[in-house]
Amino acid sequence: MRYALFYTPPVSHSLTQIAAEWLGRDAYSGVFYKQPVHGTQNSTHPGTLSADRLADLTTAPRRYGFHGTLKAPFPLSDDQSEDQLVNAMKRFCESRDAFAMPRLKVGRLGHFFALVPDSNASDLNQFAAEIVRYFDSFRAPLSEADYARRHPDQLDEQQRAYLQQWGYPYIFDAFRFHMTLTGAVPDAEADQMEELLESLFAPLLRKPLMCDHLTLFCEVEKGAPFVIHTAVPLGPLGQSASSTTTKVQSL
Repeated sequence: MRYALFYTPPVSHSLTQIAAEWLGRDAYSGVFYKQPVHGTQNSTHPGTLSADRLADLTTAPRRYGFHGTLKAPFPLSDDQSEDQLVNAMKRFCESRDAFAMPRLKVGRLGHFFALVPDSNASDLNQFAAEIVRYFDSFRAPLSEADYARRHPDQLDEQQRAYLQQWGYPYIFDAFRFHMTLTGAVPDAEADQMEELLESLFAPLLRKPLMCDHLTLFCEVEKGAPFVIHTAVPLGPLGQSASSTTTKVQSL
C-alpha cells in the first residue's frame, strides 16, 4: 500500500467534476466515466478526438486521479501506521492557514499537458516543501528498484541527491506544481489537444483556487487506482468544524 499527499479542489468545485469526466474517473467517488467525443470543427485545428483516443491519452493520469502532487507516493515506514499518518495530517493542517493559489492555466510540460500556475507560486512552493519535510518520517526507505525506476542517470546532481535523501527528485527548488491532464501527446496531435483543453478548462480557471485543505490519497495495491482517503481542512477554524474523511472503498 502506498500513500500520497496531494492538492485537490473541493469535491463540490466544478473543476473537480469536469476533470473527472475528462480523465474518465473521479478519485472522490471512485466512479469511472465513459469519456465523450470532443470536436474542434470550428477551430484553428479542426478535427475530432474520439472517446477511445481520449481514453488512450489519459490512461496514466486516470489512475492517479485529478490532483497536484505535494508529496509523491510512498509506502509507510514500518514504525508508522495509517492512523498516525492521518493524525499527523490533522496536526499539520491545524497549524497552517489557507491561502490563495496563483491562477492556473493549461500548459505543456514536455509532451504532456497539465494545469500550471500562471504566475509566481512561492506560497504554494513553500507549502509543498514544508509537507515534504514534515511527513518524511512516515516514508519507508527507497528500495533499489524504486531508485532505479526514477532513472537517476537522467537526473542532475541535485535531483539525485534529493532522490537519495527524500525519496523523490522533484522537490524544493526542483518542484513545479502541476495538475496532469494527459499522458504523452504526439506532436501531430498537440495543437488540437491544447485547443480542446483551453476550451474546456479556461472558463473554470478565471478565479484563483484556494488551497484550503490537504488530501491523502491511497493506492491499495500496486497498480490500483489511487483513491481519496482523507481531506483535512487547513487552519484551526476548519479543524474545529470537522475534517472531511472519505472512504471511497474499503481500505
